[in-house]
Amino acid sequence: MLTISNLHVSVGEKEILKGLSLTVKPGEIHAIMGPNGSGKSTLAYALMGNPTYEIRNTNFETIVKLDTVDLLKLSPDGRARAGLFLAFQQPVGIPGVSVRKFLRAVGKNRNSKQSKQSAQAGKQIANRKESAKSDVLSDALAINKRLDELAEELSIRPDLLSRDLNDNFSGGEKKKIETLQMMFLSPQYAIIDEVDTGLDVDALRIVARGISTLAKQGTGFIIITHYQRILKHVKPDRVHVMKDGNIAMSGTAALATKIEEKGYSHVSTRF
Repeated sequence: MLTISNLHVSVGEKEILKGLSLTVKPGEIHAIMGPNGSGKSTLAYALMGNPTYEIRNTNFETIVKLDTVDLLKLSPDGRARAGLFLAFQQPVGIPGVSVRKFLRAVGKNRNSKQSKQSAQAGKQIANRKESAKSDVLSDALAINKRLDELAEELSIRPDLLSRDLNDNFSGGEKKKIETLQMMFLSPQYAIIDEVDTGLDVDALRIVARGISTLAKQGTGFIIITHYQRILKHVKPDRVHVMKDGNIAMSGTAALATKIEEKGYSHVSTRF
């Protein structure tokens, strides 16, 4: 379970998140909606450990845990190895490193260091998919085969895997490759930041299919979005609306429809 309790986050002297609490269980899909400046992306980057986003201490304990692992004690790469994944709104490019080479390195690194990192964190690794995942991530031939399978599943051209990561990729290609990375790593929890930005309908359906596949396998999701576009293809278990740095309203998927119809000005009472 991903547990967030009393999360206060600042950038410089400005407090952005003001005591946010949220719990996501395995396989659940939680959508975070809200107007610009409400703190949605801050939540994503703070959870992943971006040092720009400072977690402030208050009179009440702040908790950010993945199962029994205290994520606040881990570096960003430690959080990734613990099972947390962040899909960026604007994925960065790495000239000179192909998609295949990047994911081969990530797979081998994650497999070789996972036991050491877990021991340092006191993590009790779940048996869910770990044995099969280790085999796939550590063997170069198995990695290439798995990448080819995922590329076909996500309608990604095979030649894209040999190109430099996100270098001169279109917006849709970047989001598809980000989804491929997520499916390859099969994280315990994934945070998806503004996945529907710049995607056409076909690409959006493909990305949504990847999210749904992983959710059925037990990956929990936090999907951050302004609009209902992605939620027309992925049905969330819960929808939360952020306002002024905290969750102002929570409800079922019907809440997203209400927001789409009436906007955020109606966010004042429980739906």
